Amino acid sequence: MTDLISLGCAVLTVSDKRTAGDDTSGNLLAQSLAQAGHVCVRRDIVPENLYQIRRVISDWIADPAVQVILTSGGTGFSHKNSVPEAVAPLFDKEIAGFGELFRQLSYAEVGSSTIQSRALAGHANDTVIFCMPGSNDAVALAWTHIIREQLDSSYKPCNFATHLHRRANPA
Repeated sequence: MTDLISLGCAVLTVSDKRTAGDDTSGNLLAQSLAQAGHVCVRRDIVPENLYQIRRVISDWIADPAVQVILTSGGTGFSHKNSVPEAVAPLFDKEIAGFGELFRQLSYAEVGSSTIQSRALAGHANDTVIFCMPGSNDAVALAWTHIIREQLDSSYKPCNFATHLHRRANPA
């Protein structure tokens, strides 16, 4: 039996309107991480500004305490949404399947509007990064059907937790 691995995680909400008092998607992610046995070691809210988003994500990628970054908001198609442009250049590797699977699952709930979601994921400096839309429904969908299993070290045939654990505990 595999020991469950607890990962150091960071939650970033990208919004011009949200505050710590009403960050429902960030709260949902932080609670979900705790329920799964992970630790939220960093949390922040930034406005929809490419450079502020990139600054926070870059700092967290360089922080050895952070193995997972979850972002909510800023992945849509409006002129202000810039998470993909801010984060994708930081990736060492893209996890293309995340966005594809998210849009496939989302289609059942929002129909063809899912094509306007630019959800994405990648890997940088031994940190996995998942960028989701900001609605609670989208965050819950991504967490429940994709991310939770991929951060679960007992999930087979493969998961990210066993790879990310090496960063915190180098052999």
